[in-house]
Amino acid sequence: MPNVSNVHPMDVLKNKLREILNVVPQGSNIYYLDYPVHSNGGDLLIMKGTEAFFKDNHIRVRARYSVLDFPETLMIPKDHIIVLHGGGNFGDLYPVHQKLREKIVTSYPQHRIVILPQTIYYKYEVEFDRTALVFNRHNDVHLFVRDPLSYEMSAMKFHKCSVYLSPDMAHQLWPIRPKSSPGKDLLCFFRTDIEKTSEQEQLEKSGRGDYLDWTSLYNRVEKKSIYMIVRMMRKGGGALPLQAIWGKYTDYLVDKAVKRFSGYRNVQTSRLHGHILSCLMDKPNTLLDNSYGKNSNYYKTWTSGIQSARLEVTP
Repeated sequence: MPNVSNVHPMDVLKNKLREILNVVPQGSNIYYLDYPVHSNGGDLLIMKGTEAFFKDNHIRVRARYSVLDFPETLMIPKDHIIVLHGGGNFGDLYPVHQKLREKIVTSYPQHRIVILPQTIYYKYEVEFDRTALVFNRHNDVHLFVRDPLSYEMSAMKFHKCSVYLSPDMAHQLWPIRPKSSPGKDLLCFFRTDIEKTSEQEQLEKSGRGDYLDWTSLYNRVEKKSIYMIVRMMRKGGGALPLQAIWGKYTDYLVDKAVKRFSGYRNVQTSRLHGHILSCLMDKPNTLLDNSYGKNSNYYKTWTSGIQSARLEVTP
């Protein structure tokens, strides 16, 4: 995305999110569903950007439910819009979230349903077709996607849905001020899961920089606290205001990531939100691709015009 006059490309991306207001107008009453309750800091950044978007546009969140505490039956007022969390779990790699998404589309045929910016990936075409059957029974689904490939696939499959191309919700957090001056040179913020690549493994062998991932960012006490909140939310939580507790605790977890990134002059990352967080902080960063092209597609669509960012091109 080219720079326009003196406007920073990150301002352009943040402003692009305002197109969501065409289907979730300012002042709307909404139910915010499938928000993350786990340790993936990328999803937490998306959640913080989403909540900031709601607040900045006076959108009233009347209820929040995660995949852990969404009830079997739930009465939602007809004039409330159902808004689903964005991210990279639309498809058959993360079936728990996809099943909830499809359950909501099936259970609320009279409501407007808005799915915030997602990357779509299906390993099996038959699963994609099955999802399309569910979505195409609904007349008011609005699906925002983060890259042209997701747009092309969903526009072809979901012929009853309105599909839009949009950057990630974390861009609403621009700008994030660093917490300190950098004292170290290179942070290698690398995936350790099913989406890592052989190219990343080659870079790991070079031994340059300090290695980190979302799973190693948090210490044992923090991981235990997350696990306890997950377990209590799954059981119903009793009298504890778990959503409010989780909201405050995730402020702390995201702040910890910002502090850690602040300590380095450069970031090399295979995590999309390692890249986006670096861009939000205007920190020099190099992005490696993940296993199915999510990162490179995102960079080419949205962040290639940011001078502090570049894409590692591998053979």
